[in-house]
Amino acid sequence: MVVTPLEGVLESLRIGLGFLWTAAWAIIMGLTITSLVQVYVSKERMARVLGDDDLSSLAKATVFGAASSGCSFGAVAIGKGLFAKGAHVVNFLAFMFASTNLIVELGLMILILLGWEFLVAELLGGLVLIAVMALIVRLTLPETLFDDVRAELVQREHDHGDMVDPTCGMEGSDEHTIVTDGGETLQFCSEGCLETYRQQTAGSGTWNDDLRSWGGWYKLGNQYRKEWSMIWTDVVAGFLISGFVIVFVPQWVWNALFLEGDSLLITAENAIMGVAIAVISFVGSMGNVPFAVALWGGGISFAGVIAFVYADLITIPVLNVYRKYYGWAVMLYILGVFFVTMAFTGFLMELLFDALGIVPNLAGGETATEQTYFAVDYTFYLNLVAFALSGFLLYVYRRGLGAPGQYRDPVCGMRTDDDGPSATYDGETYYFCSGTCKRAFENEPAEFADTSPHISDADQSHEHH
Repeated sequence: MVVTPLEGVLESLRIGLGFLWTAAWAIIMGLTITSLVQVYVSKERMARVLGDDDLSSLAKATVFGAASSGCSFGAVAIGKGLFAKGAHVVNFLAFMFASTNLIVELGLMILILLGWEFLVAELLGGLVLIAVMALIVRLTLPETLFDDVRAELVQREHDHGDMVDPTCGMEGSDEHTIVTDGGETLQFCSEGCLETYRQQTAGSGTWNDDLRSWGGWYKLGNQYRKEWSMIWTDVVAGFLISGFVIVFVPQWVWNALFLEGDSLLITAENAIMGVAIAVISFVGSMGNVPFAVALWGGGISFAGVIAFVYADLITIPVLNVYRKYYGWAVMLYILGVFFVTMAFTGFLMELLFDALGIVPNLAGGETATEQTYFAVDYTFYLNLVAFALSGFLLYVYRRGLGAPGQYRDPVCGMRTDDDGPSATYDGETYYFCSGTCKRAFENEPAEFADTSPHISDADQSHEHH
């Protein structure tokens, strides 16, 4: 049957959005769990703990990573902070592997879209990735390269005032700055991260006590919003691209790229090609899972697909971040180590699963074009619950229920307390979240002094709009 371009586009959208609908509840539930961990699991001494080159520190790096965020760029940014503060090379690389391969939301998504076999390969492979990487680094680590880069990184931050957001590891900005009681100036990448820092420093009590108050739910809602803000573009792009790949990429392309057969060399070629496609796909984070579904539907081997899923830490945009942080030499070293590690682990997983007789059978399932995605079934009801939870968390955040601070910064609208920068104008005292906002107010006070600095119940609904 001849398909017109318009029909092809509509079918691509149906498949891409269908995948998204199928996995939506898992993504939302996973991000909620991740947000809980991010808010209530302290990582204050993480860098010190990861400074040793031993098995215990490697295991802790793996656990910390698995309890962290699933965004590739977030993992790289946090990894940079750990490295600059003294974490051993093996441990900060292990942290990045774990935070992109062993997280809850990714596992749920793989289970739903690819099946339990791929989930087992992802979890077991995540541990194998870390072990293989640690071995390769110990055998090949240039003696002084990373020490020199670390010293340069610390010196550059000191000389140029480049500040790292203490809550997420991203680069801070002058727009979001506070001065601590000890006189230290801290910069944040966004208003949300600054709020998170304020909540962490002011927070008290255990998580179960916290979640009995609006303040605890506000913390969770703020973190949940931040988690979505980091991954939503990758997720949406991955789902939509997968639909177009399934519909428009002809089978001969996959046959040309991925050799067919049963030999070890062919399995190795498939694993290497899977990683290579990931590098140039530009889709990282969880967005590469629906793309992997397209590869699996194209007949790509188990080794090729699982190696592709592993490889979200070496896409071209992420490599560019390594170059910016550490320079060309370290970027190329990380690319080499990660590429070999990911391809070898994919190759190993196929051999192991083949020996156990659990490589999934492609012939047994429906193709993406044959599936019905939108129906009143268990997915529909799980999505209703998940959307309700998501709506509740965002409602709490938007309304500012339990948000810290009884004053509103007249410049940026953020809540603040009376222990921050302040200024008096026309007999009224105004409080600010940062010195930057205070200076903006002092330059043109009449422009910002038209509302009361006090937070009232009546204007809670306008919070953060």
